[in-house]
Amino acid sequence: MAASRHRRRRTAIATALAAVALTTALATGCDAVDKALDCVQTADTIADGVTRLQQAVENASNDPTQIDQSLQTIDTDLDRIGDRTDDTDVNKAVDDLQKAVDNVRTAVRNGDRTPDISPVTDAAGELTKVCTP
Repeated sequence: MAASRHRRRRTAIATALAAVALTTALATGCDAVDKALDCVQTADTIADGVTRLQQAVENASNDPTQIDQSLQTIDTDLDRIGDRTDDTDVNKAVDDLQKAVDNVRTAVRNGDRTPDISPVTDAAGELTKVCTP
């Protein structure tokens, strides 16, 4: 009888430990999936921002302030990604894109109404690639 009770107790403890381990694994796995989805969604938003930047550069003669507004929107989205991830590849892609955005901003401030935005486009493509799960 005592052996039977001892086995049930060990089984109950093992089951409880397995449940805790499974819950922890699922929570960690879901957290990683959530972060990846956040990254993908924000990278998609940045791609939209880059498209708006391209349009703003094309229409700079009509409204030069659109370029700065587009750059600011991309900055905000980059901050969102940077705050949500600790992935080295994502952080590097964010940094590279931020540098490209800063270079375009400097060119515009220096009077360039049609800055080369291909580094921004390339860096955004890289960010999208590293955010893809």
